[in-house]
Amino acid sequence: MDSFKVAAAVLLLGAVHPGTSIAEPISDEGTFITKARRLTMSGKRAGEGYFSASGDKIVFQSERDPENPFFQIFEMNLKTGETIRVSPGHGKTTCAYIHPSSGDVMFASTHLDSASLELQKAELDFRASGKERRYSWDYDEHFDIFAVQAGTDQYRRLTDARGYDAEGAYSPDGSKIVFASMRDAYTEELSEEEQKRLSIDPSYFGEIYIMNSDGSEQKRLTNTPGYDGGPFFSPDGTRIVWRRFDEHGMIADVWTMNIDGSDQTRISQFSAMSWAPFYHSSMEYIVFTTNKLGFSNFELYIVDSKGKKEPVRVTYSNGFDGLASFSPDGTKLTWTSSRGAKGDSQIWIANWNHEAALAALDQAPLATKKEPVNTSNHIHPEGHSHQ
Repeated sequence: MDSFKVAAAVLLLGAVHPGTSIAEPISDEGTFITKARRLTMSGKRAGEGYFSASGDKIVFQSERDPENPFFQIFEMNLKTGETIRVSPGHGKTTCAYIHPSSGDVMFASTHLDSASLELQKAELDFRASGKERRYSWDYDEHFDIFAVQAGTDQYRRLTDARGYDAEGAYSPDGSKIVFASMRDAYTEELSEEEQKRLSIDPSYFGEIYIMNSDGSEQKRLTNTPGYDGGPFFSPDGTRIVWRRFDEHGMIADVWTMNIDGSDQTRISQFSAMSWAPFYHSSMEYIVFTTNKLGFSNFELYIVDSKGKKEPVRVTYSNGFDGLASFSPDGTKLTWTSSRGAKGDSQIWIANWNHEAALAALDQAPLATKKEPVNTSNHIHPEGHSHQ
């Protein structure tokens, strides 16, 4: 899942019947998205819907089990609306993605943590007491990445390092996985100040990693103070797009790099939280989420993939619109939104106007010149980073 520190309100996320709840047009949204409809209906919240390579399924996370207050992973058939749970059902889960050829589902989970059931009960008891806490993401150090074989309950553990391993995505050919990890906070010698920071904000130590899809050859790609996370491959598999927070954790921008970690390039510069980037299938542009218009108002924007033009606004709805993804053919957009009548965050889907997007970006003004970025210390020849 992309950073839940990104905003405490940010995944006010629930799930599931295609074709229901048609959205009324909002301002200029019709330029890019039409026939918007809510995909998920049940549960407290849902979010992060990502398409299969065939475009006929999405995988997403949802809070909907009365015995488990945390997210579990579900797969939906977009033709029939049939929805099945693919995660074990206990513990916390997040960040799912479908393998492009096998149909296996990858996700992060804490279900092997012996305390998972106890944590579920504690959270249920807290909610039953009538108390409320501000929503925020838990960077549980027991999160590891798993893959489940399509149509079975056979789970394969792909990471086992201490520390949060999550936010994974497959490469287009299915041979690689890019993900975020905070493992180095538990293996490197930390200063007293860093130890204090780890106890308060482990996301500060988040970095981008890449590995083979079987979990082998795990290599670190970034080495910058602040949270690097939410990575995805470009449609041709040559680039990675992700978001990088500054060391204070309040400002984030969209970045891209080669899959070996070289050529790290900042694409957005809003002096705001700009995150959850995802490439369009054409590779001409990237959709992302930003609160440029106000801390609690997250909207979708698009930006050309080189960052040469100013980003263009896509959504016009108060509250949260974010965590978007395009269908493999580039004709559909899914995103998480709180625009429904209850204000709970759910997954929406709409038709996407690619030609309008290209025209809008062509007419956009040139981007403000960005500060030069030195990435020479980011990559070790073996793929690991060093200070």
